[in-house]
Amino acid sequence: MLDFPRWKTIGISIILLLGILFSIPSFLPSKTFESLPGIAQIKVNLGLDLAGGSHLLLEADVADLQKTQLANMEKTVRTAMRGERGPDDDIGIGELSTAGGKISFLVRDQTQLDAARDRLFNETGGAGISTGQRDWQIDVIDTTRIVMTPTAAGQTEAIKNAMDTAREIIDKRVNALGTREPTIIRQGDDRIVVQVPGLQDPQQLKDLIGKTARLEFRMVDANADPAEVAAGRVPVGSEIVPYAEGANAGGAPYEVLRRQVMISGEQLLDAKQGYDGQSGQPVVNIRFDSGGSATFAKVTAQNVGKRFAMVLDGRVLSAPSINEPILGGSAQISGSFTVATANNLAISLRSGALPVKMTVVEERTVTPELGADSIRKGIIAGIVATVSVLTLMVLVYGRFGVYANVALFFNIFLIIAIMAAFNATLTLPGIAGFVLTIGAAVDANVLINERIREELHRGRRVFQAVELGYSEASRAIFDANVTNVIAASLMFWFGSGPIKGFAVVLTIGIVTSVFTAVTVTRLFASRWLHKTRPASINI
Repeated sequence: MLDFPRWKTIGISIILLLGILFSIPSFLPSKTFESLPGIAQIKVNLGLDLAGGSHLLLEADVADLQKTQLANMEKTVRTAMRGERGPDDDIGIGELSTAGGKISFLVRDQTQLDAARDRLFNETGGAGISTGQRDWQIDVIDTTRIVMTPTAAGQTEAIKNAMDTAREIIDKRVNALGTREPTIIRQGDDRIVVQVPGLQDPQQLKDLIGKTARLEFRMVDANADPAEVAAGRVPVGSEIVPYAEGANAGGAPYEVLRRQVMISGEQLLDAKQGYDGQSGQPVVNIRFDSGGSATFAKVTAQNVGKRFAMVLDGRVLSAPSINEPILGGSAQISGSFTVATANNLAISLRSGALPVKMTVVEERTVTPELGADSIRKGIIAGIVATVSVLTLMVLVYGRFGVYANVALFFNIFLIIAIMAAFNATLTLPGIAGFVLTIGAAVDANVLINERIREELHRGRRVFQAVELGYSEASRAIFDANVTNVIAASLMFWFGSGPIKGFAVVLTIGIVTSVFTAVTVTRLFASRWLHKTRPASINI
């Protein structure tokens, strides 16, 4: 006997009701739904090709990466030559140079040459474990000088790792803008494509992701002679660093800073835009982790009365005096900030510094008008497909065709509702997937109705024929749609951008189609048969 338990009926009713509520069109007044908080604000996000937005192509500055790599290795060499067991374990070095993209230094005691080389060998990682290639080649010249040269394999691996890290950091920064579903993918060895739908201000995007956000705290060299500095000569271990644009107005355009970094942005725990308590100007409040807090407290306690500089991407933001030890692990970055620039800097610092400088080599803005035309044509295609399917089902299957049509409308509501609930993005290929889903949504009903016909032709009674039609066809429907879901999942997993959009809509459509075509129509058929108990049906 065809039966449908009451709890299933209630469950389906709730699901369909939620589907309709989540699919409320945006043109309806939101005050109508004030009793349903959040419902009217949920909507489907449109992709770049539909809503417009910004498209940027970023290219890595490989020379900057190699310069950073060289500076890091210089620090590594100095650290490695300091012994772990105290001064007696130190290896004396001199004439350290980074000219020509190589690191060269003199080992003062020739008997320590092998020990120095062993320490460096342990510090330089391998570019390829299976091939035995290393990041740096270590050579001994004139029995006392060690020369370290970056290998081609090491540089290739460094670029790959830097680009992977850069893509993750850019993703954090773009998502912090409040946008949804940006497309951020690698292109070639040293380029990244960034597409942000709905963002009509590409300059804001460029300012945010074009900033390396490499933050450093360094001491001002108070011993530098202004006359010598004006001639371009600075003390050993110091350098001239210019101020950022708009900073230190009316003063010197540069500061002489010690090369040694007291504390870096890598030790930041948080960064937020705020306001200065005295001037009310926008600032960035930063907080260090436990290690950074301890270092910051120690350095400021040892240098009370001296000046230190906050350096961002090689430019001085400010150089205040240390009036007292800063023990709380917090600091304030001030400068010529607006609220927007301070917020962007906080986002950049919070997401981490880019491992390599990125420059914009291509910029495009997609206007919403292009998307509006695509949406209009997609709606027309969807209406034509829906009307055609509705007409065909009624003409061929009568009452059971009407049930399939009602289920089709519920299916459309559910697709939109699920996409809105999960903040999915609808792209132009997604519209194609939506129209395809409408056309294929009644496939399951065709299988069920044809199976019912077969059972009726075999002489079975109405209730038994309908029951067998649903139960026997359901297995075939399930198997067929599982293969479709697998294919759509693979498209989502290996695809990107529009391909993912198509796969998302297709997957949602397949799942909802099976539910509405089988469960919902079975509910209608069960209620009608129990109410009328017909001796025969026309299907």
